[in-house]
Amino acid sequence: MEKTNIQGTNNKRNVNPEWFTSKTWMKVLSEKIKSVDQDIYHVHFEKGSRTKLHSHNGNQVLIATKGKGSLEIFKRYGTSKNDFKIKKIQRITLNEGDVVHIPSKTLHTHGSIDNKKTFSHIAINILPKKNSEYKTIWWESDYKSKATRII
Repeated sequence: MEKTNIQGTNNKRNVNPEWFTSKTWMKVLSEKIKSVDQDIYHVHFEKGSRTKLHSHNGNQVLIATKGKGSLEIFKRYGTSKNDFKIKKIQRITLNEGDVVHIPSKTLHTHGSIDNKKTFSHIAINILPKKNSEYKTIWWESDYKSKATRII
């Protein structure tokens, strides 16, 4: 048995800045507790930061831990892998304690919705099958009508 704590900034890791709109960092909790069935992160979004448009090959669970954030779900139009039209079909406000399940292959974005406050959540990425790799595809987009390229 291993344990870790989500509080504080010890063991924080910077994230790929191309995947976020502003400053974001995380703690990789699954490494600390030696989890093999899922990847678990505590993600901290600075004021107004959010993820770029993305989807996962496995399910994801978000648990809001601080501040106010949002999850936005998009529908994709067209068959091109890199350049396609999008339309926002749902926006869910995330408050501390909220839990949301995102099915695999769902095109979405999440993060802080307030330019004056931070937001954080725990992300649990559930492996699609035993001993498989969890994959995320990231896109540049305008968050309104189009995705322009894979990052």
